[in-house]
Amino acid sequence: MKAVTVKQLKDELSHKSANELKELCLHLSKFKKENKELLTYLLFESHDEEQYIQSVKDQMDVLFSEINTKSYFYIRKSVRKILTLTKKFIRYSKKKETEVALLLYFCAKLKNFKPSIRRSQRLTNTFDRQIVLIKKAIATLHEDLQFDYQYELDALLDE
Repeated sequence: MKAVTVKQLKDELSHKSANELKELCLHLSKFKKENKELLTYLLFESHDEEQYIQSVKDQMDVLFSEINTKSYFYIRKSVRKILTLTKKFIRYSKKKETEVALLLYFCAKLKNFKPSIRRSQRLTNTFDRQIVLIKKAIATLHEDLQFDYQYELDALLDE
């Protein structure tokens, strides 16, 4: 079966009643955890972005505290997992402010992680790549927000 285009889906959904749309959403949420998480964000958390950012940060804190520090292999694997999860939560939001805030927090946690990430070239590259992405995202924000986030980024890099 070949998937149809977004426009075709949009046109078809416009012909459905509210009850049919509700049933389609519930049916969709049963198939993938990501679909259910996205619906949860859209229905319950999108109205309060600050609370959403804080809940993601709390989850990152827990994941960073659970990292196995016996070898850099396990550290890299865990850091990639945390980053993948963070990027997924950023995709749900679609807001650049959320992206910058979460990536800044991720980089701060990674930089302050013990043992130091500077002993692993891969972890250093991961950190550097996220800094580049933060700079790109900051450039798309409003001037006031650019100044605030640039200040945070500079403070992070100066530590």
